[in-house]
Amino acid sequence: MASDIVPIELGLPQGDLVTLWAPRWREDGEEWEAFLGDEDDLYGFENPAQLAAFVRTVPSHDLADHPAWHVVAGLAASELVPDDDHSYDLVGVPELVAENPDSWTISELDEIVGMVRSIAEVCELEKTEEVLGSTQGFRLLHQGTLPFTGKDGQRVWEELCEVVAERWDEVLDEIDEIVSVPGVDAAAVAKADEELAAYSAEVNDDEDEEDEAGLVGVDSDDIDSEEETATPALGSEDEEEEPGFWAEIGIDPIKIIADGTEYYTLRCYLDDKPIFLGSEGRIDVFGSPRALVRHIAGGEAAESGSALTEVATWSEVATKATAGELEVEVDEENTYVLTGIAEDIAEGPDAIDPNQLDLAVELFGDAAQWAGDDSVDEALAPAESLGWFISFVLRPDPTRLAPSEPYTDEEAAWRELAQNFEERLRTH
Repeated sequence: MASDIVPIELGLPQGDLVTLWAPRWREDGEEWEAFLGDEDDLYGFENPAQLAAFVRTVPSHDLADHPAWHVVAGLAASELVPDDDHSYDLVGVPELVAENPDSWTISELDEIVGMVRSIAEVCELEKTEEVLGSTQGFRLLHQGTLPFTGKDGQRVWEELCEVVAERWDEVLDEIDEIVSVPGVDAAAVAKADEELAAYSAEVNDDEDEEDEAGLVGVDSDDIDSEEETATPALGSEDEEEEPGFWAEIGIDPIKIIADGTEYYTLRCYLDDKPIFLGSEGRIDVFGSPRALVRHIAGGEAAESGSALTEVATWSEVATKATAGELEVEVDEENTYVLTGIAEDIAEGPDAIDPNQLDLAVELFGDAAQWAGDDSVDEALAPAESLGWFISFVLRPDPTRLAPSEPYTDEEAAWRELAQNFEERLRTH
């Protein structure tokens, strides 16, 4: 990443958004600081793929004149992913100040307040600046825990907590109002998505190679000898890795990537029948794991009559979310990438990733079955052109006749299925 322009993530009421921040720099004798935006708007994007697409296709914005912008415009999509040190959960500040003012809490709060202060100064947010100036505690955070120790320090901390409780919503509302999500070129988003997927796969491969490297050069006789002489630990015989929370309760977090946008939701199976987080055939989806957890913790799922809340183990999910202990981690087999499939179908069977297609078919089928809709089963019947095409890809048989060009009918049928599915999503 260009050292003078940094990708950041902001946790806002409208969701977790990524953007670019240019920390203070000097030019022509003046000091400047900026964010990616246009005049009164600060731009935020739902994921790094959208950010990359914007950077590559839109020439006019507030960072275009930055001296390092020419470097940013040529970056790989993976270099536009914010790291943990540049993720600022503004929505989580009230929860953060509810903790004891230890070094971790103070440091985290100092980073968030510093970013809020920068946004307020650059975007001229008078109300936010007023809130940050209403108590000396915000100005003392950079000094660590020392200003908040003893009787006087406790008073300063309590005053800061009181301001957050009473006025932090004013800060969130004012910042949320200036943050907009601009439209981006769909083809550029799809290309960036492919880059990120390839990068993720490469990282995973490197990690696997590192894990395997520990076995290189070890003589098999030595291994056998060690196995023969080693004394097994009590209780270790045939011990299997304990399942995680989600596996124990039988509910899976899932991630859906469509048109460069990531959605998160939950699904389970009862008697092999899918049940989604949602109601009346609409699936509730969220732009980030954090937004999904906030929805559950706030009791909105139960209030909306979501079908999943009737599952016996739902209370465990709600309890963890309310306690701030719920972590949404999506397994690879529950990640559905819909981007690019229609284009691949248009090119023919050889252009398609069978695993990606198989997962998408599973998702469409589950959603339709849950909603009591037969349209997916009908479109994928072997007698239909799309059904024959998909069957040929997923269940290859050298004796079968391959689908013939052009594949326009199959592409059109798939796009209709994808559109019907996306219309079933209820975005929060």
